[in-house]
Amino acid sequence: MEWETNTWSLGAADEDRRSLSAAEVVAAFERTTAAIREHIRELGFSGVATFYVWRDAQAGQLRCSTGSVPPDALPFSSTYVVSDDLGPVVEAFLADSKPGIVAWSDLDDVEGHLEQTETKPEITPLRVWASSVGASH
Repeated sequence: MEWETNTWSLGAADEDRRSLSAAEVVAAFERTTAAIREHIRELGFSGVATFYVWRDAQAGQLRCSTGSVPPDALPFSSTYVVSDDLGPVVEAFLADSKPGIVAWSDLDDVEGHLEQTETKPEITPLRVWASSVGASH
């Protein structure tokens, strides 16, 4: 339920991607983090809570959510790595010249992978920026 209620998708038009700086977007997320932390404290919640941001390359969006879990237990079904630097996540989003479009050349060759039974394709973990916003941190 937290995932559905607390997850937001953020996109940007081409002009916005060109006019925004990574520092401006990072600063906005830092202000958001501070506001969420304050709101959680005002509610009297005494547990663990994490605000986190990631880039959904397939959708061409930045996504963010808040959950009552620590950073090492975020609800991703794939491998992810928690970063303390939001800059690279935002920079990749802003630099995406064709958001939401995956080039054919970037898709895996399934038959080629089947022939290479000895080696598994290397999967790059999703980079996620996370910040503790709960009272227990």
